[in-house]
Amino acid sequence: MSIRLYVGNLPKELDRDELAALFTNEVGELTSTKVVTDRKTGKCRGFGFVTVETEEQADQVIAQLNGHLFKDNALKIEKALPKHKENNNSNQTTNNTAPRRSKSKPRAHTLTEATQPDPRWAGELEKLKEMLFAQTQS
Repeated sequence: MSIRLYVGNLPKELDRDELAALFTNEVGELTSTKVVTDRKTGKCRGFGFVTVETEEQADQVIAQLNGHLFKDNALKIEKALPKHKENNNSNQTTNNTAPRRSKSKPRAHTLTEATQPDPRWAGELEKLKEMLFAQTQS
């Protein structure tokens, strides 16, 4: 089973081949490498992923390269969290990962004693409440 590693604190001017070369020189054969880039500029966003074959290789990579200086940056390497797959039929999460927030509508806040209406509109709000109360009583 392959293990995916998060590689952080990468320099902005980095491509996939350079990342692969660094890990191949230190560890040996890799399954895959990925450098996450900015869509607009095409430059590295400062992190990427490396996939190795075994758990032992993953531990070896972390031991050898975590904190290693690469182009004046100390690399941060750790095992990546599993990808979260959205399941539209269920709100339960898998692999004990935190649920991702949906980009739908924001949550409504309830009015508590700590939050009061804007004082500039408090009088108008009170009039509206009285009118609504009078309509419901009729």
